[in-house]
Order: sequence, then structure tokens, then C-alpha cells
Amino acid sequence: MYPILFKLGPIQIAGYGVMMTLGFFTGLVLLRRELARKGLDVALAEWVIIAAMAGGLAGAKLYYLIETYPAVTQDPAGMIISGSGFTWYGGLIVGAVAVITAIRRSGQPLLPAIDAVAPELAIGYAFGRMGCQLAGDGDYGMPTDLPWGMAYPNGTVPTIERVHPAPVYEILQSLLIFWVLWSLRVRLKQPGQLFGVYLILTGIARFAVEFIRLNPPMLFGLSDAQVISLLMVVGGSVWVVAMHRGSGTSPTKTE
Repeated sequence: MYPILFKLGPIQIAGYGVMMTLGFFTGLVLLRRELARKGLDVALAEWVIIAAMAGGLAGAKLYYLIETYPAVTQDPAGMIISGSGFTWYGGLIVGAVAVITAIRRSGQPLLPAIDAVAPELAIGYAFGRMGCQLAGDGDYGMPTDLPWGMAYPNGTVPTIERVHPAPVYEILQSLLIFWVLWSLRVRLKQPGQLFGVYLILTGIARFAVEFIRLNPPMLFGLSDAQVISLLMVVGGSVWVVAMHRGSGTSPTKTE
């Protein structure tokens, strides 16, 4: 693992930070392209990326601090300023609110804009999990004797036991989701449907990977991430149906 990729004098360049930066830059490039294709203001891309970055990181850190409150009371400054400790659903919720707020303030139509954002959310998450894999920050799964099991002896949260490389699974899932969304973006005509598909696919992917993660159960033997994932799948399904019925026509291909 490479929690620190390299050093520039006293400055340490963290692998997680590099991957996050690459993720946001890639998302910006793709989002500008998609906004232009939809005839929307491409300047919105910068505001959306800033909102996603600020809201996502703040929400992910805040939820993590709430989850680990006993540890926070022991070392509040260390827990808050630590470069590790981010919870994906906290980032998703707060980041989504921040992005929607940015779109509304821009005066651009909301549904076409959130459709444009959906593929970038998937590819951005893939880069985020690349950062987790480099950092070895404890997002790995349960012990395994499968051939592709990995140890993280030099990770931020080290383990010498071979475990499921959950970040790798999520990278592959996210790249597949990005490919599906990028393909569907020119086929789903009704605004809003693509974002609903994103919610469904992302919810299914996270629900599945949680079975090999180390997160404790919260409800009916399911982890909190799985409960939220199920809500995403249900909400996304209802959303897609509502958008389809609101169109009055079936989704068709567009140029």
C-alpha cells in the first residue's frame, strides 16, 4: 500500500488525496462535456464540482465523527483533522444536497442537470475507492483464502491477514455503473430518469459489497450502509417510474 506516494521536502503527498483530485478533475471534464451536449451552461460544472467536493467531504467526515463519537471525545482534534475517516453515505447525502442547491441557484433546469451529474458521481466514487486502496484505510473486507485476497501491512489501518480487497470490488462496480450510465445517457429521453438509474445501480452495488465488509449490523442483520442502499434502490425505482409516467411516452433514443 502507498498511503504516502512521495514527499516534497516536509510536504507529504497522500495517495488518497491524489486520487480524489484526479476524480474531481475527471468529473469536471466529463460534466462540462455533458452539459454542453444538453445545451446547458457549462460554467455550472465548476460550481457542481465544488459543491460535490465540499459537501461530500464534509458530510462523509461528519457522519464518521458521529459514528465514532466515543473516540472523538478522546481525541477530538486528531479525529477531525485526520486525513482518514470518511463515510460514503454521509458524503452522498450532504453532497447531493449541496449539488442540488448549486443547480437551483444557477437557474439551470434541475432534472437535465442532475442527469448530467450521474455518470460523474460513479466515476468519482471509483477514484475515491482507488484512494482507499492506496491508503489501506480499513475499508477492506473480511478475511479470505481466495487467490485475490490481499494483506495491507503498510496501510493506514494495517492488517497482515489476507482479506477481501473491498475497495477493488467497488472500483470495478463503479466503473461498470459509469459505463452503463454513459451508454444510457443518450437513450433515456425523459429528464431525471438517468439519475434514478444511478440510485438503483449504486444501491445494489453497495448492498452487495457490504456482505464481505466489516461493518456491524444495524437492522434485521443488515448494516446501516445496506439499509441506506435499500432506500436508494426503492427511491430510485419510484423515481424512474414517476419520471416515465410523467413523460407520457416510453424512453426512446435521441441523437
